[in-house]
Amino acid sequence: QVQLVESGGGLVQAGGSLRLSCAASGIIFSRNGMGWYRQAPGKQRELVARITTSGSTNYADSVKARFTISRDNAKNMVYLRMNSLKPEDTAVYYCNKDGGLSWGQGTQVTVSS
Repeated sequence: QVQLVESGGGLVQAGGSLRLSCAASGIIFSRNGMGWYRQAPGKQRELVARITTSGSTNYADSVKARFTISRDNAKNMVYLRMNSLKPEDTAVYYCNKDGGLSWGQGTQVTVSS
């Protein structure tokens, strides 16, 4: 059974930074692409960053040049470094494997103006 545990969220002022972490278990981590998603109040969940098994990355236009996704296959961890945060980045952030259907509890990120 896949288990995903996100952490690292919090309240930060605009322009600040946060680093999110996701611990994955129940999967062969190194064989899965991983993504960070977010869901703001009243909006659909969206993919913000993805990293393939080989380490290639892609980002939503709204976060390009500000967010960096990385992974540590030895630790079954995926990270999201978020810089230059904006109020519109406020959301609950989740990680998941490609095609994953079950979700963790997420971690709240709130950016004040």
